[in-house]
Amino acid sequence: MAGSNAVWGIDIGQCSLKALRCRPGDKPGRLVADAFDFIAYPRILSQPGAEPGDLVGDAIKQFLSRNTVRGDRVAISVPGQNGLARFIKLPPVESKKIPDIVRYEARQQIPFDLADVIWDYQRMGGGAVEEGFALETEVGLFAMKRDQVYRALEPFTKAGIQVDIIQLTPLALYNFLLFDRMQDMPPIDQYDPDNPPPSTVIVSLGTDATDLVVTNGYRVWQRSIPLGGNHFTKALTKELKLTFAKAEHLKCNASSAPDPRALFQAMRPVFNDLLTEIQRSIGYFTSIDRRAKIEKIVAMGNAMKMPGLRRYLSQSLSLEVIRVESFERLDGPEILGAPAFKENLLSFGVAYGLAVEALGVGRGTLMTNLLPPEIIKDRFIRSKKPWALAGAAILLLGCAIGYGSHSLALGTVDEDRFRDAEQRMQAVVTQSRTLQSDEDTAKTDFNTAHEKAQHLVGNVDNRIQWLELLKAVNEALPAGDPPDKRPKDVQQWEWKELHIESMECQYMENLTDWFAGVKDAYRKPDEAEIPGAAGAADATAAVAPGAVTPTAPADSAAAVSTAPAGDPMAPAGTDGTGTPVGPSGPGWVIRLKGYRFHNPEAAVQGAVAGAQYVRDTLIWKLENSDIFLPGVKKETLADDGAEPKPELVSMKALGIGYPTLTYRGKISPVLIPDPSADDTNTAGAGLNGGGGALGGGMLGAGRGLGGPSEAKTIQVKRFDFIVEFCWTPTPPTRRLEKLKEAQAQPADSTGQADQNPM
Repeated sequence: MAGSNAVWGIDIGQCSLKALRCRPGDKPGRLVADAFDFIAYPRILSQPGAEPGDLVGDAIKQFLSRNTVRGDRVAISVPGQNGLARFIKLPPVESKKIPDIVRYEARQQIPFDLADVIWDYQRMGGGAVEEGFALETEVGLFAMKRDQVYRALEPFTKAGIQVDIIQLTPLALYNFLLFDRMQDMPPIDQYDPDNPPPSTVIVSLGTDATDLVVTNGYRVWQRSIPLGGNHFTKALTKELKLTFAKAEHLKCNASSAPDPRALFQAMRPVFNDLLTEIQRSIGYFTSIDRRAKIEKIVAMGNAMKMPGLRRYLSQSLSLEVIRVESFERLDGPEILGAPAFKENLLSFGVAYGLAVEALGVGRGTLMTNLLPPEIIKDRFIRSKKPWALAGAAILLLGCAIGYGSHSLALGTVDEDRFRDAEQRMQAVVTQSRTLQSDEDTAKTDFNTAHEKAQHLVGNVDNRIQWLELLKAVNEALPAGDPPDKRPKDVQQWEWKELHIESMECQYMENLTDWFAGVKDAYRKPDEAEIPGAAGAADATAAVAPGAVTPTAPADSAAAVSTAPAGDPMAPAGTDGTGTPVGPSGPGWVIRLKGYRFHNPEAAVQGAVAGAQYVRDTLIWKLENSDIFLPGVKKETLADDGAEPKPELVSMKALGIGYPTLTYRGKISPVLIPDPSADDTNTAGAGLNGGGGALGGGMLGAGRGLGGPSEAKTIQVKRFDFIVEFCWTPTPPTRRLEKLKEAQAQPADSTGQADQNPM
């Protein structure tokens, strides 16, 4: 953690190390320089045979021998050509979603896997926010490959310097220019993108490359040009046949050379190349921002001291090229007046810009940082360790004080007074544990025996309960008339038959999910069928006066012309108001798919067709009827050796409920073989059904209406349907338990117990 408010900006160049230490000034908007250093390398880093790591490491050691960074933050720069900078405009988006949009854009703009790069972004000036949406938002996206970042950090890590900020050189120059020369710009809320202020170009001529930055104080654009002062030196060595050192000396002292004209003639191609690249860069920028107006050029870099270079660029570009003679917002006479600082003033722009960012001063300063996140996280954890150790020490101290106080209190206790009581207490505790252990053992033995008993009983119950289900379904189907008592005309509606084609079973963990899908089609027992309701597709015939209603099956002697006036007991599966609440818990869903042939076209006295007939027969019985099942021997009730008698069991006691007509087809004419044409005709057998596989109904009959192609056919009205209901198996043993519980209850107010607990 920093112990002072000072920062070091360190620029690792190709031929020298520049460092500047700054702190906030006494006046707002100003900085104070209190230390600097300029260390030239013995050789240029890009020269053949040079070892950049060793040269930079030696320069940093020399820097540390003359300065200290203890307690100060450190910001360093990396060359612009080693990084990537993109300025993108975002579509209108909620302000809180800008990070997500930028991450998406980063994947598109950065030509590497994001795991292999260090990247950061910052919103630029301009744009607006309306009702939480950011409009015309421009974002600067900056990235650098991870291995290059660690390569730049390596010399500082070896020297024991903790780097806090890594910034691209062009962006550091932008921070310098914005803070030192453009702080008098209007506030951001007064920025008009249609009429922007004039732009300034900063050209920093380095050793091997030139950084060019264009900005109007609100927007920025940068480019690295692969030309630098080293190219002028190489041109001299080639044209004048000089050594590199001699050519470098003549380049820096061209005005005092024996033949200055020959020097400039040798360097003219490089002058032209540099001018061409600058013109191309400015031309490209004005093409992407046609409202931009270039006002002036600020020249930086020691190579810009070359005689005639600024005048050549100014005349060729028709722009004023300003050479920086001093820093306008930097105080500190001792540093600014030092000969070494004044001699190399043009090369301290990057270090100045790094200090501006590290101190966080100035309007519009770019605050992006390419320091790896894992390093930042590790430092954060390390900074919290002293606090964690202090907290642990305080906790241990508190525990020690508590232990000591209790030990002192314990020393005052007379153990002899409490010895007998403690022994009695210990005996009670031992007995309690023994009893608890015996109880656990008994429970384990009981559970083991109970599991075996349930296994033995369950085998019988599982066989019986499916047979009981099939019998219940078969009993719920219309019994039908015997063949000799059926109407001769098969087209008559009085034929009391339902043909069941298939029966499907599906187990569900929660029957509530099933009922949610069929709830709209479910009708309570006393609720008449509504033609066309719940997705019905049939044209159900109207029920004539006096016809059978859903309160009783059509073939029952209890059928009446109207429903009962009211039932004081709510139907099964309903609340007190009669509203269906639906089943819950695990169980089976049974689906019956079938059809009926005998459906009159219009209202006939006593006739019921289509969906109403299915409800009056199959569905009504599944909801209300009782069936006889083989009795379960009740040794505890009547131990007289008699065989158990058949028991009358309700559908509800069997676990059957909520029968629902989930599909109703249209009543439509079909051709079937005439059953009266030939008694031996196999098609007739298929129609009559023989009672089906389970007896009196038509369950399992199938269609069976194929017959020979030459058989006589008749036309009947066919109605297809699907009925679904839920089934929660209730084994006979469970019903017997309920019967015992019911008989054990005291008699009601009439002195009679419930006679049918099933």
